[in-house]
Amino acid sequence: MPELEWNNAVWDGSYDWAAAGEEWSATWGGSEAQWFGSLYPRLHRVLPAKRVLEIAPGFGRWTKFLVRACESYVGIDLSGKCVNACQSMFAGANHACFVKNDGLSLREADGTFDFVFSFDSLVHGELDVLIHYIPQIIDKLTPNGVAFIHHSNLAAIPDYPSNPHCRATSVDAAQVAALIDEHGGRVLIQEIVNWGSQTLSDCLTMFARAQLPTTGAAPIVITNPRFMDEAEIIRVSQSEYSGIRTDAAASRESDQPRRARGLMVRLQRAWQWG
Repeated sequence: MPELEWNNAVWDGSYDWAAAGEEWSATWGGSEAQWFGSLYPRLHRVLPAKRVLEIAPGFGRWTKFLVRACESYVGIDLSGKCVNACQSMFAGANHACFVKNDGLSLREADGTFDFVFSFDSLVHGELDVLIHYIPQIIDKLTPNGVAFIHHSNLAAIPDYPSNPHCRATSVDAAQVAALIDEHGGRVLIQEIVNWGSQTLSDCLTMFARAQLPTTGAAPIVITNPRFMDEAEIIRVSQSEYSGIRTDAAASRESDQPRRARGLMVRLQRAWQWG
């Protein structure tokens, strides 16, 4: 069970960050393929944004895309190692700053934001961490601002076979939705997905202030047990576009780019609200 102390000890201590987080995007063919094939189609309605806050940017795997899509960027991380790395990596981005926190507070991030983002980070945060973060995220949103967080759904699966990716065991989609509602927010979309197995262990939640003007009141809930199939389509298609094909890709019908385009269209249609 990844407690706050575990997260601090690993990401600011034992983990060497040799690949700068790219190892976690290998299944998609790298962070660029994952961003444009999987994440951006889900975020297309909120980017670009004027002010962006990223929670737990690590070594900037998603930051390099976010800083290009905003006028002002703040990255906040409990790891001093990560903050220092990002400060060095993005030194030329005058509109970006990086600050260290205690893993629970956003007070170091000044002002309000049009988009708050966290992916592949808060999924390790237990319920006590989300109880701290969610009210602060809602308070940090502008009236039309939107937040997108990747968190665990493992608490909804009492008999999960294993937890190799260190998902938080006390968090699920329903608890996060209840926290958002309790603190003056409104869920727009929740997509429950698998990660590295058939277990629906993860959830992607997009939310806003309750007063966000939209025509639809009910949240969209998507159950997606083929999230990792999506990753395979993106990876193989990325290889074909670049002209570098793996042996596995070479044996396939060369319709993967078409499937990837179709996938992006379906994602864009699914991630609509209001």
